Amino acid sequence: MNELEKQAVFKSVLYWHLDEVYVKINGETHYLWRTVDHEGEVLESFVTKTRDNAEALRFMKKALNRHGSPETITTDGLRSCRAAMTELGCEAKQEIGRWANNRVENSHLPFRRRERAMMRFRQMKGLQKFASVLASTHNHFTQERHLVDRQTYKERRSVALAEWQSVMS
Repeated sequence: MNELEKQAVFKSVLYWHLDEVYVKINGETHYLWRTVDHEGEVLESFVTKTRDNAEALRFMKKALNRHGSPETITTDGLRSCRAAMTELGCEAKQEIGRWANNRVENSHLPFRRRERAMMRFRQMKGLQKFASVLASTHNHFTQERHLVDRQTYKERRSVALAEWQSVMS
């Protein structure tokens, strides 16, 4: 199997979940847009001041350029997402359902927990940096525990920790 066939197979099984969550910075509401793949790995995080079509389009272009085009994109009922996907020409890939976007909604929980521990954010730049670092560490250490036996899980976890320690030193 050559490289192009591998990429085609990889892209055909990709499902994205896209959502935005509001975050207060010095009393002002800002929005953290996030894209999560079908395995729960955070692909992209992006902070904006508004939740309109232009920001949704900007975020989707950024995610599509970095990670390629997925088979489907699951969103909530936000109209700016629908308008942005129509403008990008991928409205046929959008899925909307009442509980279909739970994977990305659940990915907000560790973020909210850390946000409370840090006593909120002071600047948009700090929020963006925090969200991207949290996503990368979460992706590095999150193992698919339900798919492997205990011994394999422990080995992978220790390898991830050793790799993390070598990067941090």
